[in-house]
Amino acid sequence: MAGAVRNVVRVRRAGRARSTAVSLALSAAVFGAVCLALAYGDLMIPVRDVIATLAGGGDAGTQFVVLELRLPRALIGMLVGAAFGLSGAVFQTLLRNPLASPDVIGISAGASAAAVLAGVTFGASGFALSASAVVGALLAAAAIYALAWRQGVAGYRLVLVGIGMGAALSSVISHLLTSSDVSVAQNALAWLTGSLNGRSWKQFWPLLGALVVLVPLTFAAARSLRALQLGDETAMGLGSRVERGRLALIGCAVALAGVATGAAGPVTFVAFVAAPIARRLVPRQGAALLPAALTGALIVLLADFAAQHLLGSTQFPVGVVTSVIGAPYLLWLLAGANRVGKGG
Repeated sequence: MAGAVRNVVRVRRAGRARSTAVSLALSAAVFGAVCLALAYGDLMIPVRDVIATLAGGGDAGTQFVVLELRLPRALIGMLVGAAFGLSGAVFQTLLRNPLASPDVIGISAGASAAAVLAGVTFGASGFALSASAVVGALLAAAAIYALAWRQGVAGYRLVLVGIGMGAALSSVISHLLTSSDVSVAQNALAWLTGSLNGRSWKQFWPLLGALVVLVPLTFAAARSLRALQLGDETAMGLGSRVERGRLALIGCAVALAGVATGAAGPVTFVAFVAAPIARRLVPRQGAALLPAALTGALIVLLADFAAQHLLGSTQFPVGVVTSVIGAPYLLWLLAGANRVGKGG
């Protein structure tokens, strides 16, 4: 027995050490991606000058380019990616389904529909548009949860209901776009692609404030996640308050997806792919919430850099690049599920 206990302790320590090392490596990669985004552009700035400017040095011209033009976009991309990655990790772990991410099960569609309705019909922008996206995400999640409820919520049923809800909301968005003015519809369509173009400090501060509240709440709610992964009956047998824990986690994940969508539009597939990548980096470490958030931030930063500088003379929205990454993974996942006969 003593030998078995020592072995368990050793394995857990090794797992924690690997998780810490991976998180530090991802943090360094995110910082490097931010520096790359700040240094590269029409005006090339050496990385050492970028770091000096961030530390308070640099001349007036470098400060303007780095701090006013490029830094808000990079920070918003980092926070949006972290929010989507954390939201996707919670959904996929809680529902035990790799398809359970906010952009697949209709949460992002709810946020997008509400934001487009507010923008097209009432001319909302800025904070009002972001608030509309959060409200839309919460309403869509409530409707999906209610429709999927059958003496509890099974992961596959919630995913199927969410896909149907997403299709319905997509038709609402299409109707709003086709019945609105051409210029308004064009702006809304660019936002729906998921874009960081034109982002400034005005969009950064509300996003940062929301995440300062939501991220600690999510990690606090995640204390019940390990028990909920075992199933409702087992979790109740372990003394976990199943419904309260599930609703708290879903609420946090929905709010994260909503504020990220409000800040940059529905940047597709980030929440879908960030968590699986993180779990491969730290196997047998449960939800891997922190690595998933860092992976999401890194994906958005690199995708935005590619969209700006690596696809010819035209700058594309970041959502175009993330879709190119995520769509093949979705097809591979579905094909693999079919081969092994899994329907979940």
